[in-house]
This record gives sequence, structure tokens and C-alpha cells, in this order.
Amino acid sequence: MSLGFSVEDLLPSARVSGPLRMGLVKLAESEWIDPAPDLAAREAAFDAHPESVMVLPEAEAGIAELADLLGVEGGLEACARSVWEDLCVMVQDAPGQPFRLGAGAVAFPTDWRIADKIGKAVHQVHEPIHGYAENLSSGVDKFMDGLQSFNIFGRTNAFVVASDDLRYMPALPPEQRFAHVTADNAGETLFVRCEREALRRLPKSRAIVFTIGIYRVPLGSLSDAAVARIAQSVEGLEGGELERRAGPHYGAALQDYATMRARNRRAA
Repeated sequence: MSLGFSVEDLLPSARVSGPLRMGLVKLAESEWIDPAPDLAAREAAFDAHPESVMVLPEAEAGIAELADLLGVEGGLEACARSVWEDLCVMVQDAPGQPFRLGAGAVAFPTDWRIADKIGKAVHQVHEPIHGYAENLSSGVDKFMDGLQSFNIFGRTNAFVVASDDLRYMPALPPEQRFAHVTADNAGETLFVRCEREALRRLPKSRAIVFTIGIYRVPLGSLSDAAVARIAQSVEGLEGGELERRAGPHYGAALQDYATMRARNRRAA
């Protein structure tokens, strides 16, 4: 299975039930980054949020190599303005040591700030994720340590959110964000947001570039199969993770909406 560049194409690869897993898919070079980026949206986001870019000195060699790879003149921000994806550069103090977030240019975050993560090891970056330490931490560290520069791997996350903002940084608590959502209006008031993530190792610096492409659409614009899949997350994700994703505040409306869609399909 490959990874497309839309919510509809990404959802079949997104985890909606069971324990955390890496869910990696091998990508071809042509599948690494979006071939049709909206660079105006990227420019506007970086212009408005200069705090979206942070670089530690130890990441500079990897950034220079990434710029060469992308054919860009300039540093990490110039690279990130040239593609649709946010760019994180992971550095390793020595073989076998955990990778750390050495630099990031994150125009479209999903409820996180680069300033809170910069310099931290991968397991520390993921501390808010329920079950990461128990189910994924050691496997992720081992995978990253062994990643070879001739391979590119991708994965995807899917979230249900209350807006289609490219920068999803909600200020209101979830009980207020989703207070207006009902089964009747869920198709217009709920949005499915996918992160298309990819990892590749740079051959000279040995840094790892972690890319994050954001795709989001109203729930109602998805196919019946996609709606049914995202609705599985309400019952399929473990309690702590569903709570972190605010599932209890939209779950009933989402499931009722999916049921109505299925009923209407059968009646047609």
C-alpha cells in the first residue's frame, strides 16, 4: 500500500483502532513530498509566525544537505517554504543514541509548539501520546538508528477536529470546541485532518528528515467508506488516547452521523 496526498487516500493507512503502531509504508522517491504544494499558504504561515522555525547548531550540517537535496538556496525555513511539508531534522549524538529534534520548520502544527520540543529526544517529544512509551518508544528508536539513506518510509495519522485551520492550535477546551456539533450537522462541523509523515536519512550528515504534510476536509465530503472508517476510532482507540483527541466530546455525534450515512446508502 502506498500513501496518497489527500485525506481520502490516506485514511486506509491510518490507525483507527488497537494499540499504537508505526504503520510504516515504503515510499518511492517520487512519493516523498507533495508534487502540487500550495506555496502561498506556506509563505503566509511563516510570515505570520516566525516562531515556527527553530534551529540548533548541531542540525546545520543536515540542513545544508537537505537544501542541496531540494535544490534550495538558504536554510531550513527556505526549504520549508519550498514544499508543502513541515520539516524536522533529527540528529544523533552517536550511533545507538536516541535521535533528538535538532531543528524544525513547522508552519501547520497539530496542537504542538516547536519551542516545547526542540532539543528533546524522540521519546520525550512524544510524551503526551498515550501508550507511546509502552508500545512504541523502543521500536521507534531502533528503527531510526537502523534507517538507511536509500530508503524512505511513510505513515499517516488521522484526527477529528473542529476546524479546517491549517494551523490547528485550539485555544478553547474541547467541551467548548465541539459544543455545537450534532449528528445532523457533523458533516459540516467536523473535519478529518491527516498528517502524512515521512522519514529519510541523509547520507552525509546522517541526520533524519521527518516531514509532515497536512490534509484536511469536512467529514461530509468523504466517501461512506471513509466516514465509517474514521467513526471506528470512537470505539477502537484506547481510552487515554481517545481522551487526548477529545473523542468523548464529538464521538456520539460522529457515530450517529456515520449510522445515518450507512442507512441512507442502503435506502438508495
